[in-house]
Amino acid sequence: MPIDNRDAARLGKAVEHLVAATCILTSDLQLNVSTSFVDDEGVDLVFARRGQPKTLAVQVKSRRLAGTSMSSGTFRTQVRDATFAAREDLYLLFVAVDPEEGVFDLAWLVPSVDFAKATSVNSQGRRRFVASAKEKTQDHWSGDRCSRQDLASRILNVIDNLS
Repeated sequence: MPIDNRDAARLGKAVEHLVAATCILTSDLQLNVSTSFVDDEGVDLVFARRGQPKTLAVQVKSRRLAGTSMSSGTFRTQVRDATFAAREDLYLLFVAVDPEEGVFDLAWLVPSVDFAKATSVNSQGRRRFVASAKEKTQDHWSGDRCSRQDLASRILNVIDNLS
């Protein structure tokens, strides 16, 4: 059964909180996460290492493991260009979620600067992200693919390397 926009928004918000909690726990409690009150700038979560001033803004895009946007083992989504502005401290996090199990096992943590260079704006004002979910596939985004267990350490590494 297709989900309506209310369900999509509900799923998206739930995944944001799932990602935040997972990253706090799997970072050995080294990550703090804030959520945006308003996300008109395309920022859903803001990560910081405990006791450090640097922050990483993250826009989260999620898709169900079973669904048309994940057909044939391919993750597909779009990012509205109106709320997207590439910068060093903004990353996009694309998450394949299993809502029945309440987990995600696959994600892509993509620097917004790289995303802007690799995509163009279509006639609907959106940038497309298409990546293979197959482990051995080497597509454009395979270097950004990570597991649930590796996501927090990747985020900590990005924060540590921000200017």
